[in-house]
Amino acid sequence: MTAPGWYKDPVDQAVQRYWDGEGWIGDPIPADEVPPAEPPAVAPPPPPPATPGTPQVGAVILPPGTPVPPGGFPPGQLPPGAVVLPPGTPLPPGLQPQGTLPPGGYPSGAVQVLLPPQALMAAGHAAAMPHGRQVATLGARLVARLIDIVVVLLINAAVTGWFVYQWLDEMLPLSREWLRRVQANESTSDIVQPERAGTLQVVILILIAALWFAYEVPSIANTGQTLGKRLLKIKVMRLESEEPIGFGRAIRRWNPLGLSVLLWTCGVGFLLQFLDSLSPVIDWPLHRAFHDRSAGTVVVRDVPSPSPSPSEPTGDPS
Repeated sequence: MTAPGWYKDPVDQAVQRYWDGEGWIGDPIPADEVPPAEPPAVAPPPPPPATPGTPQVGAVILPPGTPVPPGGFPPGQLPPGAVVLPPGTPLPPGLQPQGTLPPGGYPSGAVQVLLPPQALMAAGHAAAMPHGRQVATLGARLVARLIDIVVVLLINAAVTGWFVYQWLDEMLPLSREWLRRVQANESTSDIVQPERAGTLQVVILILIAALWFAYEVPSIANTGQTLGKRLLKIKVMRLESEEPIGFGRAIRRWNPLGLSVLLWTCGVGFLLQFLDSLSPVIDWPLHRAFHDRSAGTVVVRDVPSPSPSPSEPTGDPS
């Protein structure tokens, strides 16, 4: 586990923030500034609204082309399609003030916009850049995973092939008898899987999980890369620092996908793995899968993005 201290913000390398061992606290300071010896003071939560049950107005995102009356909209009279964000919610990049709106009101080019929670991390930045690197694309991650699946399958074919052959030898006669009875409209209730076939099935699943663990966990722990990730030039990194993620996090990252192998026989394992594989699509802007979130990791390109030259603007001067 990373010790508490000041580290560069993985999303914005221009600032550093204090990591208390569980999360970021306090306000950021410039990356080149000498941090104080003590942790930053944490601001108290904002006071509740003066009138219970009446939420304070935060930002208002409007449908395109919505006319804004002089002086803004009267309370409670926003146009259809407007989205009211919680008070104090930072807005994602690209939204610019236009006209006179209620406090924090901004229009958007989308018909309707809902901010995901991860937008808080990227507010005010053109793109998320963990440790100065671009987030790995979903396509690159998919191809890398497919390469790793092929490698693990080849290893399993060599190690578990004999067990699979023995299992098929037990199950094929049973399957033929079941099919014959179904076609003859006979009862199949007395057909029971042989005990040896059940034992072989458990052994096969344990071997598949163990071989996958041996292939992926040590390489991710030390370098952040399996063979597939190395070929696609992407790697796994800690969210808060550039240190190797270590075996503890590598195991936590493997568990959601790897342990699901033991549930393949009832179909639940495949469902869990499918949902985990889809999860980066709905995570913005870092595209972290469930297994990344459980380990506090992010997948990035293995090529640091070039720093802008001093003559190039680095952001909005305001």
